[in-house]
Amino acid sequence: MSDEIRRRRLAYRAWHRGTREADYMVGGLFDRYGAEWGEEELAWFERLIEEQDVDIIAWAFRQAEPPEHIAGPMIDVLRRLDYIDIPR
Repeated sequence: MSDEIRRRRLAYRAWHRGTREADYMVGGLFDRYGAEWGEEELAWFERLIEEQDVDIIAWAFRQAEPPEHIAGPMIDVLRRLDYIDIPR
């Protein structure tokens, strides 16, 4: 699969999570940083989007610690939450 198709699929899945809050969080994260990511970051994001919305939100708000396959420097990027532009 080409890099462009991979990124388009990830963007779609990021914005179609099932809950509005997770759409903004995960979709916003991908929109803000996804174009800059290399293979390692994209692989992490692919693992992240396989997780349940409630878990991702809990990790982002530090209500729970992420599992080993999600933990690491990228979880800090998720936790910044400075990439979310909430429409009014």
